[in-house]
Amino acid sequence: MRTRSVRHPASALAALLLAAALALTGCSAGDDASGGSRSAADHGADDKAVSGEAAPGGAGSGAKATAPPKLAASHIIRTASLTVQVKDVPKALDQARTGVENAGGYVGNETTTRDAEGHERTRVVLRVPVEKYDGVLAELEGSGKLLDRSAKAEDVTDQVVDVESRIKTQRASVARIRELMDQATKLSDVVTLEGELSTRQADLEALLARQKSLKDRTSLATITLSLSETPVKKEAKDDDPGFVDALAGGWNAFVTMLRWLAVAFGAVLPFAAVAALIVLLWVRVVRPRLPRRPGPAPATTALGPLPTARPAPESSQPRTPGERD
Repeated sequence: MRTRSVRHPASALAALLLAAALALTGCSAGDDASGGSRSAADHGADDKAVSGEAAPGGAGSGAKATAPPKLAASHIIRTASLTVQVKDVPKALDQARTGVENAGGYVGNETTTRDAEGHERTRVVLRVPVEKYDGVLAELEGSGKLLDRSAKAEDVTDQVVDVESRIKTQRASVARIRELMDQATKLSDVVTLEGELSTRQADLEALLARQKSLKDRTSLATITLSLSETPVKKEAKDDDPGFVDALAGGWNAFVTMLRWLAVAFGAVLPFAAVAALIVLLWVRVVRPRLPRRPGPAPATTALGPLPTARPAPESSQPRTPGERD
């Protein structure tokens, strides 16, 4: 009986400890769950805050929606040169004129030639607005067989800005001179100011003319169109000359030398003819008419002329020892 009384309290104590452990475990799990929900809520609030900054209508969206600053307008001079082979030059030229006029441009200088076979070749300068430049160029290229094409673009923005600045400064300078002329009272001051005003106005007019030229060249592109009915012949290039080339070169040099000799002879011939004529006149006309000089007179003495020496007779000549009487 004592044994049973001892075993029941031990099992009751173990059950009590198990219940307390379970209770503590449930409390800790609840605390963890509530803490996790709070952290999730905090993260959600942070995400909402971030999305609110980047959302449309927020402070961040206002900063990003600011328009970028405008860039300065560029001033470019565009030029192009085309060589096109066509079947009918007058017809192709009329089409080019019509296309340029429809684009708002005009036709400038025009030159037309005809070769020995009757084929026409025309060179014309076309001015078209810059915004229609590419379209007109493509249309001209498609009018026939394109043989040659070159295009060039030159940026003159710096020149345009510089000219505009100088014009503004020069106008202000002219205005100041005119104000001084209104206030001048002496005639000498008025004369000096008038000379200065004339100089500055001339400089201003030169700047305005340059500005006008730049505006014309940047607003209108220049296209030089060459139309021909026959292809342009190009000489074949041979970097390695042969015997025939050397022979041709020698013959050309020989012919060139003969040509120069003929030129030199032609240049000297008039002077040689005049000199020969003078010599002929001297020998045939002038010299025979000149008085002849007298010959030397024989020497004389008071008694008469000196006898001339005569050769000695043969007998009076001395003999050699080998000769006999």
